[in-house]
Amino acid sequence: MNNHTYKENRLEKITRRWWFFLLFALIQFVPPYASKGYNFPQDWSSVTKHAMRNPLVLSYSQLYPVFKITPIVLIVLIVTFGSKVSRLFAAYVSFSYMLFAIGQSIGNSELYGVAICTTNLIMFSTVAAFWLWEAIIVQNDFSSAKIPVWRYWVVPLAILAFWYPLNLRTAGMDFNPAGLFTNIAGASFCTMTPVYIGLLTLFWPRVNIVVLRVTSLVGLIIGLYNMHLNFIVRPDTLWWNGVLHIPLLVISIYALVLSMRKVKSNVAAKSAEELY
Repeated sequence: MNNHTYKENRLEKITRRWWFFLLFALIQFVPPYASKGYNFPQDWSSVTKHAMRNPLVLSYSQLYPVFKITPIVLIVLIVTFGSKVSRLFAAYVSFSYMLFAIGQSIGNSELYGVAICTTNLIMFSTVAAFWLWEAIIVQNDFSSAKIPVWRYWVVPLAILAFWYPLNLRTAGMDFNPAGLFTNIAGASFCTMTPVYIGLLTLFWPRVNIVVLRVTSLVGLIIGLYNMHLNFIVRPDTLWWNGVLHIPLLVISIYALVLSMRKVKSNVAAKSAEELY
């Protein structure tokens, strides 16, 4: 067993432990930061809202097309060249999650100054670190294989998330096809995570199980937050945004379940592939 395999097996066992999931639950209680200070804990939720409603990513709309076109190109390359682009894909995904951590967790507010949603910053950065690890060891195998037809159910949901047909000003529907190449979705955790883990589920179990598990776990947490906000707190105005976050929740649950299935060897992996 080489050193990479040993570390992967060890991490696979660690990320199954109950305390690993508890750790992510405890991260939810890390307070936000505000450069101008705030009354703790009374203004906790207010600081978080200001950070997430005025994120840095909104100031760089000219770059949105780059983050829409690049994933499309990478997926085409995976379909064409398979595992030859696994490292490149993982490196880009790691870079994306680091941008999500900075661009979506940090915002400017007149009331609080620089506001940081620390919880999201920690979780997104953690996901970025695991994808960087994958870029180094390259465990995702995207080589051609027979994928059961039923597994493709994730594709339309991932496309819906990637398209993200939402008018940001009105929060209403906007099915303009241009959104596939120009809107904010390519620079957002909630809309790109269904694409990234959806792709991994197609090739499961020949993927980095630890990366799949950690990414889908964070996706599940963020998905639950969005269900609460869009369908319980503000259903009158944000229900459509809630619908567009269903792919994040559903695919994250599915991917997390797959990541918890035990596949002990290449033979077992092949058998599981044929079974599922």
